[in-house]
Amino acid sequence: MRSYLDFEKPVAELEAKLEELRAMAAQGDAVAIGDDIARLEAKAQDALIQLYANLSPWQKTQVARHPLRPHFSDYARELFEEFDPLAGDRKFGDDHAILGGFARFRGRPVCLIGQEKGSTTETRIKHNFGMARPEGYRKAVRLMELADRFALPVISLVDTAGAFPGLDAEERGQAEAIARSTDACLSLGVPNVAVIIGEGGSGGAIAIATANRVLMLEHSIYSVISPEGAASILWRDTAKAQEAAVNMKITAQDLLRFHVIDSVISEPPGGAHRDPQAAITSAGDAIEAALGEMEGLDAAALRKARREKFLAIGRNL
Repeated sequence: MRSYLDFEKPVAELEAKLEELRAMAAQGDAVAIGDDIARLEAKAQDALIQLYANLSPWQKTQVARHPLRPHFSDYARELFEEFDPLAGDRKFGDDHAILGGFARFRGRPVCLIGQEKGSTTETRIKHNFGMARPEGYRKAVRLMELADRFALPVISLVDTAGAFPGLDAEERGQAEAIARSTDACLSLGVPNVAVIIGEGGSGGAIAIATANRVLMLEHSIYSVISPEGAASILWRDTAKAQEAAVNMKITAQDLLRFHVIDSVISEPPGGAHRDPQAAITSAGDAIEAALGEMEGLDAAALRKARREKFLAIGRNL
């Protein structure tokens, strides 16, 4: 069954009527109500397009968190071949919130890293809702160092509310692990491309998203803290999360305007969850184009460009 967000109620009502007409057509004379079905289909599609063309930052936050939005495992399955995941950080253990390994992307060998939120209750618990502990970031560092050694581009798919805030994570050096992962991104002598496919939250995101090219899906978000967290700190009231989302400038469109990211990847009408395959294909095309822009650059040029890119963010803002 399709899951509707609160603001999608007008579209939900139209599509409910459409399903009723289709059921009637299946039981009776389809020709007699065929025109009604066609008109309602067009009306529902137009309503969906208009609605998604004018989403508020808070509505985009809801879309970015949609449970049916494609996750890392979907991208890994559809875009990459021969994906061989590696486990463990060689220091403490394995973290299932960050997955990574080596694969082929449209014919070229690459290193693939990303957060997996899970799509069922069981997998969400297994992957800790995409919130990694220190060993997840140390695994990412290990993979990036291997990619650098074998001259393989690094592709990161970011989808996390943030790093896991638990006591055990802090005891094992969460902040240090995030910092070292960010440094590993900056030190790479190979091209790296990061795509925000859902939520890009706090240091948990930047740890694998400090890339030569940072791309965002049209209805994804990227922020230093969640809107709820910002509202709790600024106003001591999580009910003001909508106001925080507006003021924080967390949408792809705002971040492109501020030159924090490099490009926005269009999503199908109604968001990536309505047509996951189309969204995944668009992301693949954008990744391929970004890698193509860096063809022929040596390690020194890649490091310099990456450094200047992130220094420029602070200077411009």
